[in-house]
This record gives sequence, structure tokens and C-alpha cells, in this order.
Amino acid sequence: MNFDAPSPDPIAACQAWFEEARERCTVPNTHAMALSTVDTEGRPSCRMVLRKGFDARGPVFYTNRESRKGVELDASGCASLLFFWDELERQIRIEGPIEVVSDEEADAYFASRPRGSQIGAWASDQSRECADRETMESRLREVESRYEGQPVPRPPHWIGYRVRPQSIEFWQGGEFRVHDRVVYHVREDGTWSTRRLWP
Repeated sequence: MNFDAPSPDPIAACQAWFEEARERCTVPNTHAMALSTVDTEGRPSCRMVLRKGFDARGPVFYTNRESRKGVELDASGCASLLFFWDELERQIRIEGPIEVVSDEEADAYFASRPRGSQIGAWASDQSRECADRETMESRLREVESRYEGQPVPRPPHWIGYRVRPQSIEFWQGGEFRVHDRVVYHVREDGTWSTRRLWP
């Protein structure tokens, strides 16, 4: 990334940083990202999720639509993502509206998951109160028995969300906290404007 003459394509720049993080970082989940949402009263909530897709339309992750984040995403219609790689002193922030991925895309990704994860997607009432560990284990056994000897279908509440980037910010750490920052904003015609920011 040349912060004084940034690429006109922030998507390609993101992909280059993702690949560099995968190659150079020692942490296992370089595709982890912090997802921030807000509830109906404007109170923020943040958690880590895994990027499972990324193209010109934006990053994709999967979750239970009935979970807290799913409810908040559906209510607000927007989200903020943060990728952070401490070893590279880099971060990318992506903000924008969300959309649900197609059933075909969600089905294909669900089918690629380990069977245990597929079972867990049916068993978990994500974000809701659970009496104890045995209740959880019992639910897992029940679902496993239900689908014994057959493929596990995707639960209707297990979906993918895509964040459509309206802004993308790149941050590169610098000595004495004199960092480099550039932010892209999408224009109405789909092209991108760029601005260099003070640290």
C-alpha cells in the first residue's frame, strides 16, 4: 500500500493484505475479524467472527440469525468490521450495509463444514440462556441421532451475511505512533474516493 498514491481498488488492496497476513503471521486465524453491531437503542456490541468469503461485493461471515448479532444486524441493516494483525502492525476497517447471501451460497458453505459443526448449528440456541453443560450435550446427542447416516441439511436460521463496503480504511503502524492511514469511500457511481488521514 502506497499511502501517498493509494491504489484505486481497495478490494484488491484488502486481498493483498489478507494474503500477506496469511503468509507472514503466526496466529492461526488471520481471517478473524471483529464485528460490531448496535441494538435498537443504539448500544454497541462487538465479537469476533471468521471471514468466510471476500470479493468485490464485500466480506462474508455465517451465523445463527436468531443470535444477538443476527437480531441486531437485521434490525439496523448495517455493520462495522475490523481486521487486526499485531505482527504486521496493520488493520483494516470496513463499514457498510449488510445483505443476506443467497440460499445456494449458504448451502454450499454449510455443506463444506465439518459434520460436528453442522450438528452444532442445529443444536445451539445461540446467545440464549442454557441451563448447564449437560443440557447442551443432550441437545447435541439428540441432533446427532436425528441425522444419523444421512447428510445434515442447513438449518433455516443459519445464514450468511455480507457487509457491502461503503468505507474501507487501511492503517499501518509507524514509529512513535506516526501511523499511515488512508480511507476509501464509495461514490454513487461505484468508484472510490481516497483521503489520507492524520494518525
